[in-house]
Amino acid sequence: MPKDSYLVGLIGSGIGPSLSPALHEREGDRQGLRLLYRLIDIDPLEVPPEAVGDLVRAARDLGFDGLNITHPCKQLVIEHLDALAPQAEALGAVNTVVFEDGRAVGHNTDVTGFAASFARGLPDAPLERVVQLGAGGAGAAVAHAMLTLGAERVTVVDALPERAAALADSLNRAFGQGRAAAAAPDRQARLLAQADGIVHATPTGMAAHPGLPLPAELLHSGLWVAEVVYRPLETELLRTARALGCATLDGGGMAAFQAADAFRLFTGREPDAARMLADLTELAGAVGASN
Repeated sequence: MPKDSYLVGLIGSGIGPSLSPALHEREGDRQGLRLLYRLIDIDPLEVPPEAVGDLVRAARDLGFDGLNITHPCKQLVIEHLDALAPQAEALGAVNTVVFEDGRAVGHNTDVTGFAASFARGLPDAPLERVVQLGAGGAGAAVAHAMLTLGAERVTVVDALPERAAALADSLNRAFGQGRAAAAAPDRQARLLAQADGIVHATPTGMAAHPGLPLPAELLHSGLWVAEVVYRPLETELLRTARALGCATLDGGGMAAFQAADAFRLFTGREPDAARMLADLTELAGAVGASN
């Protein structure tokens, strides 16, 4: 008989403003579930990211059904899990842990969340040449998603050349040689002149990191622009791109659809992803209005 009550949570740093509790609890309420979503913030706990293993074990012992994992613990958590889903193993990062039959199994819903958002929001976007800004945790997930969606070539640009090169190498191993490349920021102008679109996966544009992640003059109307940042939903990059006539995609879809995929893993029930996206848009808008 299916359960009707669930205890889940989020482990990460500086997660006080997270919208995940509201997203999951609202969907649980609508499905007649008692779902409690708790934040486990390592900052007020004054423990290092490496304590994630102890926190996962404590949550399992306390009867949690699952956990979301965010920065800076998505890679550190892996050695403390019993098994990994194929997507998480390929990515080398976990953002969802499900406790089942005494085992902790790691998943990654960032990849599927971004892929679903992109397919919904930019369904006809050309994917021959894609430039991605950022090679961190979010960057790895969205690059996997773009190649899964059929991008012919993704060129990763990062301020840390070795990080971009490492991501491009792992993508070529997973998807085939020549599907990914790395480039330094000083090559952006040439790359973007020939690109079909840009995926932005750095923190620039977040409320705490305002601004543009590249010179505005490099944008042109022939590009589509997809954003990972969702607070605010309209970043300076999206505003600038829309003014030029670019097709754009905000980061809300990725956030909502990865949460929907995690909800399914936690509860075994089918979430209404469109409804969760409407929730996120409302919640992010309310947060933006109050800041």
